[in-house]
Amino acid sequence: MAAPVASPRHGGAIVVVHWLAAISILALLAIGWYMVGVPVRTPARGYYYNLHKSLGIVAAVLIAALIALRSMHRSPPLPGSMPAWERRAAVLGHGILYLFMLLAVVTGYLTPSFSRYGPKLFGIPLPHWGWDDVALRERFADAHRVITYVLAALIVVHAAAALKHLLVDRDGVFQRMLPGRRNG
Repeated sequence: MAAPVASPRHGGAIVVVHWLAAISILALLAIGWYMVGVPVRTPARGYYYNLHKSLGIVAAVLIAALIALRSMHRSPPLPGSMPAWERRAAVLGHGILYLFMLLAVVTGYLTPSFSRYGPKLFGIPLPHWGWDDVALRERFADAHRVITYVLAALIVVHAAAALKHLLVDRDGVFQRMLPGRRNG
């Protein structure tokens, strides 16, 4: 097998924030999946819901930082060996991924905003964007659930595409988002 082709990397800040956001989103998906099965009106359920809310706020900050960094720094060029359709798919895929991350964050924040408990960051109450309204809370919770299922599917596609670049194409695209010294 040939060695991977060298490709310019993303800047260090983008790489760090990307991986911190990825880890937080994966943790949120796992906690979210688990917490809905915890018996209602138990301390454990409250613990996991509050942890999910807090990590969601942390993820929101990381996602906002990632979007800000990506808007200030141009992505390294994709290899010339990539077909045009694949380049367009990469740009579109990233855009859709960011859109669903934002939608998950907004609906995740709005859901407790329409409850008496409100959003909290590790026990610290945050501003409500709403009022106690069961019907609206349930609508935002349903939207949040659907959006996060789509987001999970998009993450799988994103990871599969990254692995394709690593294992099949061997074009250096995967390595662009790995920690390490920046080249080119």
